[in-house]
Amino acid sequence: MTAAIIHEAEILALGATAVGGKAWQLAQLRHFGLPVPDFVAIPARWSEARHGAFPEELASQLAATLAERGWLDRPLAVRSSAVGEDSTMASFAGIYRTCLNVCGLPALLAAIAEVWTSLDSDTACAYRQGIGQRQPATMAVIVMPLLAAEASGIAFTCDPVSGREDRLIVHANWGLGESLVGGEAAGDEYVLAEDTSDIWRLIERRQGSKATMSMSAAGGGTVRIAVPAGKASAAVFDTAQAEALAALLWDAAVALDFVAPFYDLEWVWDGTRFWLTQARPVTRRPRRTYAALQGQPSIWTRGNTREIMPEPLQPMDWSFSRRGVNHLLEQGWKLAGYPLLPGVQRAGLFHGRLYLEAAIMQWEGWDAIGLTPEHFNTLLGGHQPAISVNPPTFGTRLRRLGRILRYALGAPAVRRRGEAAIARVRTNARQALGQTPPCDAAGWRERLQQLCRPAREEVDLLFLQGSGGGSLSLLVETLEKTFPGEGAALGAALLAGGEASVTAQQGYALLALARLAARCGHSPQDHPEFARAFAAFLDEYGHRGHYETYIGSPRWREQPETILEQLPALAQVDEKAIAARQQAAADAAWQRLRQQAPWWKTVFIKGLVKAANRESNQREAARSALIASLDAVRHAWLGAAAWMQSQGWLQTAEDVFWLLPCEAERAAMSGQTPAAGLQARIAARQALFRQWQAEEAPEFLLVEATGTTLPAKASPSGVGNGSHRWRGVATGTGRVQGRVRILRHPSDGGRLQAGEILVAPSTDPGWTPLFLRAGGLVVETGGYLSHGAIVAREFALPAVVNLPGILDALQDGDEIEVDGLSGEVRHLGRNTMERSAGQAT
Repeated sequence: MTAAIIHEAEILALGATAVGGKAWQLAQLRHFGLPVPDFVAIPARWSEARHGAFPEELASQLAATLAERGWLDRPLAVRSSAVGEDSTMASFAGIYRTCLNVCGLPALLAAIAEVWTSLDSDTACAYRQGIGQRQPATMAVIVMPLLAAEASGIAFTCDPVSGREDRLIVHANWGLGESLVGGEAAGDEYVLAEDTSDIWRLIERRQGSKATMSMSAAGGGTVRIAVPAGKASAAVFDTAQAEALAALLWDAAVALDFVAPFYDLEWVWDGTRFWLTQARPVTRRPRRTYAALQGQPSIWTRGNTREIMPEPLQPMDWSFSRRGVNHLLEQGWKLAGYPLLPGVQRAGLFHGRLYLEAAIMQWEGWDAIGLTPEHFNTLLGGHQPAISVNPPTFGTRLRRLGRILRYALGAPAVRRRGEAAIARVRTNARQALGQTPPCDAAGWRERLQQLCRPAREEVDLLFLQGSGGGSLSLLVETLEKTFPGEGAALGAALLAGGEASVTAQQGYALLALARLAARCGHSPQDHPEFARAFAAFLDEYGHRGHYETYIGSPRWREQPETILEQLPALAQVDEKAIAARQQAAADAAWQRLRQQAPWWKTVFIKGLVKAANRESNQREAARSALIASLDAVRHAWLGAAAWMQSQGWLQTAEDVFWLLPCEAERAAMSGQTPAAGLQARIAARQALFRQWQAEEAPEFLLVEATGTTLPAKASPSGVGNGSHRWRGVATGTGRVQGRVRILRHPSDGGRLQAGEILVAPSTDPGWTPLFLRAGGLVVETGGYLSHGAIVAREFALPAVVNLPGILDALQDGDEIEVDGLSGEVRHLGRNTMERSAGQAT
């Protein structure tokens, strides 16, 4: 055998199957810049010789390694790293042997043999049999210097008992970690949670007795001693130390896996600094959910999020969504007084894409106010299943009524504060773009923390964005009772041409800009009048862009050519025709309502239309403000990244988006992570991102309590086999026949001819200019509250959304009919005619 002793690079190259999970994860931590003691590993294949004499070749290489590293007279730690140990499926905690305070070559050889022998213990054999491990057991061995432990312990970057992801728990005792790991001493427990700046703060400390501690024995090995009374009664750490350790532990966890950073770590405090000596994934973490959902699978869906974030998220995107989704969705329920379960997680990342936990969201809607899971799915978008619920009791109905009343009474004041927050956030974002860049790390840290706060602390703004569908939902429900099967379409028609949202205003401003450009002739950007108008447009709307929710996406103010390129086609749009279409749709709907509904219901519906229009507009305005804030954050991060690049931390400024904010701050602004470690993380994530891009992400996933994932792929809802009809969610109004134009990104908008049916995978505000030119809209994603639905209603555009797979079912040039009344799309045949305009009916 060769390569008896391997180091970090070889360990990383060989992987966990050759060196075990413990050695591989420690090598990863060192590679990513974490404080792990220097160590070497003996590959697992050498353990196959454990039943005979100790291999001479291995002993020889060990002697050379000890001499080379100056470890001959230094106490060492010899740790197991069996294949399968410290994996996502099995921890083997306490099963295999660890030898501490090993001094000299003879003792080292004996310790290695002892660790190997633990493979064959009755306990180890039973454990492997219990988890179904059938392959022959092999074990790598880790050799590292023994740290002088003033204190040590274990930590979990989640709550392993409750399953909460928003807690970090540290256990600490004096001396070596043996007494704590082995359950021989009750150490201190520290519980931490993230504040609004994502900094881990101590929220609870439970002091343990700490009666016993483990220390190095004079002749090798360890000894248990009683802790002096004064030391036992003292806390191991003060608040600042506990929070510093938590920051390190979290940094280690996200370096290993920023998507699921849930690790069981061992650490040592040597009186000067913290060290990490082990990291393994938390196994069998309980599912954190409501009691009523315990027997049902989690339902993770991207039916809604795919509209605004269809592609994989970079780490910085995920850092905002991980907690931001919860903040967004909780505000309405808090106002209603609903007892939310603390610590539930409504956002997840699968295949790199953003998913929502629909089971939790459906239950909260049902339990809080009686919103049925099926109706919730219609509002959300997607084809995910509905949870099972029991009929409500009288007490449940009474509590729901109380919440509805509380919400109704409290919402107007919150909405007024939310509108003030919109103006405040927009003003702050504009000012931030014009500020002089800081010149040092402290200045950048303060600037970024200040800019990131609105996304967490402006709760009234979040309320507008996350609770904008109550009146619209009630409007559709009320209409449905009088006009069965037509509630959604009639609601869309009644809302057509109402007070314009900020997104519709943006569209109308583009039309005015396009007409001005046409009047100015060739090279309008050189004309003073156009230049002033264009600058005003960018001042108001320059924070928008294609798929603007991604922090890595450039804004219109950064790429003004994306707007200029669209102006010639927009100049051909007849704005009066849009207004006439809106008015006709609204007039026809009101006339029908007056003819077929009682007068009192018409009055009630009129109030609902006004409220739904206002709430939808507030939702769009709140989103615009949040995007403006994100634009300012992007601008600041790129500025900070340019400074980091000049200091050697980054290779390009855009690389900063491959980091979490806490990682960039910890490295460049606090100097606690070396540049090489930071760049190693970036490279690993870029490789992971490429893998995600090659993967197909299903519309929804069912995840059982055991963690088993059952993918489910939805396809367009057909009316009969081979009938060439698909049914989705009606979100626009009227019907239109026309030619299909499939666009997968708004940057391809030049291919869309006036009046063609725009067929898209998703739509966010970056698509709005194309709505002005389209004759109809068909979208794979979305629901009744999605962006595309809101704007289609405003423009009275025949639209059907929530048709997964429709892009594969249609081709450019196909003739289809989009029925915004029934929510059907009908295939009429292949069309080779060079006709560009659709024909509305």
